[in-house]
Amino acid sequence: MTLAFSLELPTHRVEAEEEFVCASAISEIARAAEANGYAAVHVTDHPAPDGKWLDHGGHHALDPFVALSFAAAATSRVRLLTNVYIAAYRNPFLGAKSIQSLQVLSGGRLIIGTAAGYLKPEFRALGVDFDTRGALLDEALDVLDKVCSGQDVAYQGTTFAARGVRLRPVPEKPPVWIGGNSKAAVRRAVSRGQGWAPFNTFGYATASRTAEISTLDELESAIGWAMNYAAEIGRTSPLEICFSAGNLLDAGRSVDERHATLERLSKAGVTWLPIAPAGADRAEVLEAAQQFAKEFIAN
Repeated sequence: MTLAFSLELPTHRVEAEEEFVCASAISEIARAAEANGYAAVHVTDHPAPDGKWLDHGGHHALDPFVALSFAAAATSRVRLLTNVYIAAYRNPFLGAKSIQSLQVLSGGRLIIGTAAGYLKPEFRALGVDFDTRGALLDEALDVLDKVCSGQDVAYQGTTFAARGVRLRPVPEKPPVWIGGNSKAAVRRAVSRGQGWAPFNTFGYATASRTAEISTLDELESAIGWAMNYAAEIGRTSPLEICFSAGNLLDAGRSVDERHATLERLSKAGVTWLPIAPAGADRAEVLEAAQQFAKEFIAN
């Protein structure tokens, strides 16, 4: 199985705005990703992070659709991945409009990685009920399915009601990958998504309110559970698995070690890997991304 790689656009690095959080940075890094064989570029989603979380390892984020639109305008082939977009933060029709807009303007290059979310203060700041986040995600997925059908959409949601919304132009529905390590996330991904996006918890499973996956053994077990569930419900289509490996691919590990890890991930069923090269400035990040591609990506 061939692995595809997505390169992070480090727009969360607000300590170095001119290096990472500007139009030229997004454009240059996206073009480098395309030139070096990365299959996608990705960003995350945190519209209202709180200071306590930021002071204890959290991070900022630009609006994912705005940031990826700059990447789209600077490139022609590379895919655009939200890793991940918290659909519950937005009215489902507003979310669908952002998805439609980027999908149409990029020529169909969008991949929607989405999840229920875990940052309780952010939900509170946005006026969204944290405890119903799973149901809100399901509503957003329902609305996206319906607007991409081209039909007028009548839908009674938890906090909204639509009597006949019509979206034009009708976008090709992007692939939807459901993020999270919990059984609920896996079931949602297998039953209604095109992919599943687990992540290495680094021991922070409690903080991120999901199941622990911090070793390859744990990942293989989780993938096995997902595949058994797929068989149980009669799913026959392939399931993309996008694993954020984190420290399992640290640059401090030898090339041979990382090759062995990539081979094991591929054999386990992983199909996509988000990569976030380190660097003090843009030049170092670009150099690290190019070196990674030279060593691990078959161009």
